[in-house]
Amino acid sequence: MSELKSSELVLAPSGSLYHINMTGDNLADDIFLVGDPGRVNMFKDLFDSVEFESLNRELHALTGVYKGHRFTALSTGMGCDNIDIVLTELDAAANIDLQTRTVRNTHRTLNMIRIGTSGSLHSEIPVGSLVASEYAVGLDGLLNYYVHDDSQFEEEMTQAFLHHMRFPDRLARPYCVKCGASLLERVASGMTHGITATAPGFYAPQGRNIRIAPVVSDLNEKLANFSWDGLKITNLEMETSAIYGLARLMGHNALTVCLIIANRADGTFLNEYHDRMRNTIVTVMDSMI
Repeated sequence: MSELKSSELVLAPSGSLYHINMTGDNLADDIFLVGDPGRVNMFKDLFDSVEFESLNRELHALTGVYKGHRFTALSTGMGCDNIDIVLTELDAAANIDLQTRTVRNTHRTLNMIRIGTSGSLHSEIPVGSLVASEYAVGLDGLLNYYVHDDSQFEEEMTQAFLHHMRFPDRLARPYCVKCGASLLERVASGMTHGITATAPGFYAPQGRNIRIAPVVSDLNEKLANFSWDGLKITNLEMETSAIYGLARLMGHNALTVCLIIANRADGTFLNEYHDRMRNTIVTVMDSMI
């Protein structure tokens, strides 16, 4: 590839990636993605040492050492639009020479684990549970903007999902992607395994009816009744499908682990989950060492 133009690969005056404010030297191979910038401070409290930290808008980056292992924690903010920025720039930090603006000859593979919160679609998955996403179903449409072959994703699953949901034509075409199998094996022991549906918003895209009625009035019921490979759609959130899809296309490994803080089936909500989230972070980091 020829040199990338400055309007396409946007850098800060320091020479780091414009949004995440990082270079490849600042980046560990094992990366934790969280939505809330404040949640990165949990990692800061747990790390034995910190070598790099930056804060730009909602993107809080931290690289340090925990029990002898180097990790990066990075907040993404909410939604697949932010994931598009974060994953593209993480890949650029790893695989583009930022000084020459050219792709490196050797590919660097990243392990990216989202540790987030989510809502369960089934009463038997109560608040406080941990769900590991074996598959993601993208309702967001982001990957439709990137050139790819349907065979790169789980197209048979996508076709079954389309047949089951019978969405109106006006909605984006869904896509299905499997997680990084090696990360699932390392991290997800003892957790509920399932399919995570990723929505492009919090209210109508997740079946909520506040003042404007959703186009699909029974969205959550339909999602809850879909199954594939012996797994149900267990939960609904706003980032995983974009992480899995972009990671697959860029040659990285990805997994999402969500703490369930809402149960849409029985209407319960976990207001205080700070300690549970901290314990989740420790559990996942320990499993990666």
